[in-house]
Order: sequence, then structure tokens, then C-alpha cells
Amino acid sequence: MDIKAFNFPTFEPGSVWLAGAGPGDPGLVTLHTAHALGVADVVVYDALVNAEILAFAGPDCAVEYAGKRGGKPSPKQRDISLRLIELARAGKRVLRLKGGDPFVFARGAEEALALVEAGIPFRVVPGMSAGIGGLAYAGFPRTHRDINQAVTFLTGHDTAGLVPDAIDWDGVARGAPVLVMYMALKHIGPITERLLAAGRKADELVAIVSRATLPDQRVLETTLGEATAAVAAADIEPPAIVVLGEVVRLRAALDWRGGQDPDRP
Repeated sequence: MDIKAFNFPTFEPGSVWLAGAGPGDPGLVTLHTAHALGVADVVVYDALVNAEILAFAGPDCAVEYAGKRGGKPSPKQRDISLRLIELARAGKRVLRLKGGDPFVFARGAEEALALVEAGIPFRVVPGMSAGIGGLAYAGFPRTHRDINQAVTFLTGHDTAGLVPDAIDWDGVARGAPVLVMYMALKHIGPITERLLAAGRKADELVAIVSRATLPDQRVLETTLGEATAAVAAADIEPPAIVVLGEVVRLRAALDWRGGQDPDRP
């Protein structure tokens, strides 16, 4: 089938599409997101969106940067939501483009609820979350039937940028053999302390994947007890995804990209 002949949904003027740009590699953008980029009047994008993906936008499309990078100056969330409403009320086809998936630790639900309150029609276009696609690119499965029947996804900071106290760390530590942590690099020390205090083993395997799916992707393999020192020594930087559990061991066979990471022990 010719993709151009596919009956894509109509992007109506005065509406907002909340779309995921995936973990980085432009090839992981969905067809719906690529279509929306081609017909949108305005794209409001976050810092974690790969600039190459913006090249899919049409020649007359306006592009607005919304920031949202941890520790960096960014517009307030309320101001971003109000801007989406303003643009839609001006009759624009507004594409709100977010890294990963808009409903996975990306504040997409907050923006969608603001649109609902304002009476703005919207559509959600799911994207590939870094905790799925980013780890797969690095050779880490989230599940394996001989290792785990559950996996927990959690964020490493709260709305104030601190380690989230609302998380039941004892319950998380006991609840799943595999933990996938978003935005956890800044607080890797306190997080590992909480998990160790909750009963996770110091020699349990941990991997940190920085700039997942991109050509300069880095992977650091270590243990829970050594994670803080290893991150500091490797000078690894966000954006990064952290995975804890025995699935880390499988990368020795599943590193399909065949990269020789300088951080690998």
C-alpha cells in the first residue's frame, strides 16, 4: 500500500494534537505524527524533541520552543497550556510535540485537561516512550518470562524537581523485579539509598542509557551499590533512562547495535 494513499485523520483548524516524537531517532516517529507535522500551522515542541524531526514540518509551519528540560529555564506549564489555547482559538492547527509519549511523564494529560476546560478539540497521538524504545535500542528488554512478570515505571523527580516523596519506595522495591526510572539521573544517590534501605541488593544490576536511540547513545552498566560513584566517574548526562534488575544481564547477548561502549565494564 502506498502510504500517501492512507486515509489520515483530518487535522482541523482550531484544534490541538498532542503527539509523541519518540525517544530520539526520527525513524521511530509514528505515521500519524509525521502526517501532523506536514499539515500543522504551528508546532509547539519540547527540548527533548530531536531537531531533525522538526524538518518534517511543512514550509509554512511556525515552530515554537517550549523548553521543559530539567534544570533549564522554561516557560511555566500554565503558560504553555494557555499558548495552545490561544493558538487554537486563532484558528490554527496546533501540534504539541513532546519527546517520548505525551501521556508518560510528559504532562500531556495536564495540557489535555486544560484544553477540555477551554472547549478546544484535541487528539492524542501516542509515541514510543524512552522507557520502551530507548531501552530496546540499548539491548535491554523490560520483560523476560524467566526473569520477571512485572515491571514498574517511575519518575525520579516530583513537580518541585526533588526526589518524589509521594512514591512508596518500600512498595516499589518489593513490587517488581525490574524498575524503569525516568529523570532519575540527577537524584541517583538518594534514589539508590531509598531502594537499598527498602531491601534491594547492592549487587543488583543497573544500567543508565543516555541519549537513547541517537548516534551518540551511551550506556553505563553498574550495580545499585556502585551506581552513584559510577555515574559521577563516567560523567554521564541526561536525558537518560535507568533500568534496575536482572534484565540488564541480557544486554551481553541482545546489544543488536553492536556498539563498544566505553562505559561497559
